[in-house]
Amino acid sequence: MSIYLKKGRKIMKKIFSILLTIFIPLSFTNVSKAGSHMEAEVIHWWTSGGEQAAISEFAKAWEEMGNTWIDTAITGGDNARGTTVNRIIGGNPPTAAQFNVSKQFVDLVEQGLLQSLEEVASAEGWRDFIYPPELIETCEFEGEFYCVPVNIHSWQWMWINNDVYKKVGLPVPQTFEEFLAGAPKIQEAGIIPLALGGQGWQESGMFDVVASSIMGFPLMQSIYRDKDLDAFRDGRFESVLNTYRELNQFTDEGSPGRLWNDTTAMVIEGKAAMQVMGDWARGEFAVAGKEAMVDYSCVIPGKEKYVALGGDVFVFPKNDDPKVKDAQLAMASMMVNQTVQAKFNNAKGSLPMRLDVDTSAADACMQMGLDLIQNPDAIMRESDDWNTPAFTAAWGDIISEFRNDPNYTVAQVMDDLEGVLTSGL
Repeated sequence: MSIYLKKGRKIMKKIFSILLTIFIPLSFTNVSKAGSHMEAEVIHWWTSGGEQAAISEFAKAWEEMGNTWIDTAITGGDNARGTTVNRIIGGNPPTAAQFNVSKQFVDLVEQGLLQSLEEVASAEGWRDFIYPPELIETCEFEGEFYCVPVNIHSWQWMWINNDVYKKVGLPVPQTFEEFLAGAPKIQEAGIIPLALGGQGWQESGMFDVVASSIMGFPLMQSIYRDKDLDAFRDGRFESVLNTYRELNQFTDEGSPGRLWNDTTAMVIEGKAAMQVMGDWARGEFAVAGKEAMVDYSCVIPGKEKYVALGGDVFVFPKNDDPKVKDAQLAMASMMVNQTVQAKFNNAKGSLPMRLDVDTSAADACMQMGLDLIQNPDAIMRESDDWNTPAFTAAWGDIISEFRNDPNYTVAQVMDDLEGVLTSGL
């Protein structure tokens, strides 16, 4: 990785912090002006069919309380988060905004730009029911809550069209090795073996699933959290890279730039056999009327089964209007409500962030995740939990280049990734 790229990212991070500091004194305004009725503008990036079905559960619950939900949906997580930050430092923050379970919003907390939710968290006993406890670590700063975790999302899934495998006379694969063994036969049948959207986040997401299935979580933790170069160089990471490159030969030419949900649709329609994607893909199958383990299979590849502790949170920018704070605390309470959690997560494809919800409507895939999440040894943390956005961006850029440039050798990638591990980003 270029030293200039590293310096550039550090400079941008410094500029970001300075901008936040400059804009702290600004008086924020919002749209909430009515009496007991509360208006709330919510920025999020949930724009696919399954995602819209999920966010509508929050909107319906909010409006059933006699309030107004102003929906600001922006395609792409980076775009939505960037809009939120720009709105905050520009003095026109939304009522609430979506972020991921990660360090993405730490700068906003440190600059005093987010509303503390401790008042409602303590009153409702969030620490007693939020599960697993690692989600509390994500949202808690200096003993106070600054975000609401609304779900648990895991990348660790292969989504498979059962009819395709029946058509070619192959069993549904349970590992990447089994998939690769059968992929040529699928290709010969005129079907795309692997549907992959060629966007950086989709490429790096699939890479991490390959990594966890081959290396296991303990080794991944040693690399991503501890920056253990001996673990990184013990040979297993090279195996991950080689498998990832082998998978690439079974994608299609339309991959570059394709949206994830359009890629999921290829599997739903039988144009492709399999996609590696987070459990939000389940929402797309549900909207299409497909039944889990009948029309499609959901498989966690590898000998050890993990549920990656990803997911979404909502943060609430500070506002000088006390009515806005009232709306924010009311919305935070609504989002963790047991009934709302059940409806939202069933539509979203994710798992609820509390175990005491009604999961009677859970399909076979959701039930698999629910069973796993109750085993602490099956919970896998992700790189975002330990590393800055600059680190994950630099790492992801290398993985994307490796997928798209056949001349980029495994040895070169190993050297460049080691440069990220030792960069201090």
